[in-house]
Amino acid sequence: PGMTGETPAPPPAADQPLLGRIVDLFLRSQLTPFLVVVALIAGLAAILLTPREEEPQIVVPMADVLVSAPGLPVEEIERQIATPLEKLLAQIDGVEHVYSLSRPGEAVVTVRFFVGEDREDSLVKLYNKIYANADGIPPGVAGWVVKPVEIDDVPIVVVTLWSARPEQIDDFGLRRLAEELEIELQAVAETNRTEVTGGRPREIRVELDPEALAARSTSALDVAWALDVSNLRRPAGGFDSRDRFLTVDAGAFFTSVPELRRAVVNVVDGVPVFLEDVAQVVDGPAEPEAYTWIAFGPAERKRAAAGAPFLPAVHVAVAKRKGANAVEVARQVRARVEAFAAAHFPAGVEARITRDYGETADDKVNELLEAFAVAILIVVGLIAYSLGWREGLVIAAAVPITFALTLLVNHWAGYTINRVTLFALILSLGLVVDDPIVDVENIHRHLRRRLQPPLDAVRTAVNEVRPPILLATLAVIVSFLPMMLITGMMGPYMQPMALNVPVAMVMSMVVAFTVTPWLAYHLLKGKAARRAAAEGTEGAEAERIEESGLYRGFSRLLTPLLERRRRAWALIGLVVLLFAGAALLAAWRAVPLKMLPFDNKNELQVLVDPPEGTTLERSDAIARRLAAVLLRAPEVRDVTLFTGLASPMDFNGLVRHYFLRRGGNVADIRVSLAPKRRRELQSHEVALSLRRELEAAARAEGARIAIVEVPPGPPVLSTITAEVYGAPGVPYARLR
Repeated sequence: PGMTGETPAPPPAADQPLLGRIVDLFLRSQLTPFLVVVALIAGLAAILLTPREEEPQIVVPMADVLVSAPGLPVEEIERQIATPLEKLLAQIDGVEHVYSLSRPGEAVVTVRFFVGEDREDSLVKLYNKIYANADGIPPGVAGWVVKPVEIDDVPIVVVTLWSARPEQIDDFGLRRLAEELEIELQAVAETNRTEVTGGRPREIRVELDPEALAARSTSALDVAWALDVSNLRRPAGGFDSRDRFLTVDAGAFFTSVPELRRAVVNVVDGVPVFLEDVAQVVDGPAEPEAYTWIAFGPAERKRAAAGAPFLPAVHVAVAKRKGANAVEVARQVRARVEAFAAAHFPAGVEARITRDYGETADDKVNELLEAFAVAILIVVGLIAYSLGWREGLVIAAAVPITFALTLLVNHWAGYTINRVTLFALILSLGLVVDDPIVDVENIHRHLRRRLQPPLDAVRTAVNEVRPPILLATLAVIVSFLPMMLITGMMGPYMQPMALNVPVAMVMSMVVAFTVTPWLAYHLLKGKAARRAAAEGTEGAEAERIEESGLYRGFSRLLTPLLERRRRAWALIGLVVLLFAGAALLAAWRAVPLKMLPFDNKNELQVLVDPPEGTTLERSDAIARRLAAVLLRAPEVRDVTLFTGLASPMDFNGLVRHYFLRRGGNVADIRVSLAPKRRRELQSHEVALSLRRELEAAARAEGARIAIVEVPPGPPVLSTITAEVYGAPGVPYARLR
């Protein structure tokens, strides 16, 4: 019964197209569940083995040439060194831009190659060009160094040591502890560059007494020459003695402060003049050239620290090696810091992690897994409501298999799990569920019609939707392939998306032709048999569909539009008008156009530029006033101040060269926000809310500020860059 007008039996396997034979093979094979398990295990291994990090591993084809010329004024630095070096380096093949920065006594020339140029070859070209023209170096140049700019130099962890008892342990003591901690952290596997920022280092300072020098007929140059020649050790040959060869070294280095004090710096009338006679030797902290502080805001959980004044702080920055797992490196660094603090920190000294890109990368992966779980629950719930819970389970199984295979290909391609990879997977999440839904819905329909045995019905249902699934997959792949052609730094930055979205769609199609039919057949055939025993014919099934509320609702809405041609054209015209209106919103800038959305980070940066000539202490006072404004925001956990030097750089500061900022008239404020789950405002909204008050405070002090957020994409030198040219003979001062 119910078999009249049934669908013709499928053709023999030999007469089916290739995809049809693949569907039939996996539908009948007993190896399909084994392959499903293997795919899930491979995806889990890819998640565990693929390194996790904040930013994609992109090659920044850039290098700095640092030239030292002590004593030369800035005009001579620019004229004799920076300008000729710019012209020289611009001759290298593959160079896109050359920038220069001139300061009294030094020049920094930045060479930027085209994206896609081989990094090693570019550096070799740079070294060859410089050394091939070494004969043209001006006499005043003391030396130069070429420093490649690499993303792996960006610290992923910053450990901040601060003293709750500054009267007992000041920045000098913190610096000594930080230097020992740096040595400890260098032992962590797969760490790269480590650096201590802030605090006064230890130095032995000789403070001359002019009156004592005059009384002993000794000049400062006499003292400097005597100390220079006395603090030497040189090989002086050797001799044989008792069948052994002994080497002889002449001279000795100073080994202690008392020994330095007893150094002879002159002989006057046969009487030796000791250093302690004409100077005071101080073994202690250096003169302050920078100040670093930490203060805690309202979002700080430790109530004892919240509201405390500015406390001295020293920072230890740790970078990772290329390809290393940032999550694992950060975990080991935290463990070493905790062990070192427990063993060596005196009372009143504490350490906290003020930057942890390993934790943020891990959080993003966890967010992706949460998004997967929520999406699967929603899809399963909708399918279970409309078709049944067994149909929902088929789709719930198809999505993890698809992403397991996608992550495996991502691992094989050498990409890491980073913010762009996760963005691509979340974007494709809404696309990959389409194929299994189309499959399951059509299989469900054929099984309910009962025109064929269950196995043939599943085969027929999948073959019916095979062309639209294939075309839809190809359409998505073609739409994302142009991302492979993006130029500039955005190209390699977005390559994980250009790979993962098409791969996810291909894997979704593969699962729809292999795993989904097998799962649907084994989960739904029993349900179809039970329904066949309890229900009537196909006509009765059609009557029940037409009686449903969903069918009646769509019928009332669409029937008037389909029956009258004028109404149908009116609907099409309305759709066209709405589309044109949506396009005009972008043309009129009624909606913002962005390549990527703002990322909700836990950090902000404020750059402070007081007027030229501002003293270090005055710049520090300005930075404290601005920090006081920041500390009133309820989302702020802590602020760290860097006056006279740059803070540990991030990816944005690497490209913009913020790490070169130093001097008495610069300051840098790093703001740590509460975790995003504990605050209502996003980091961009926090920055906007603070901007007006910060700018007012800066204007009152005559300073300029820049509120810097971590960009959602690859950083650029500046949001807007202008090149200013003048006619020949126009003075440089006028161009400025």
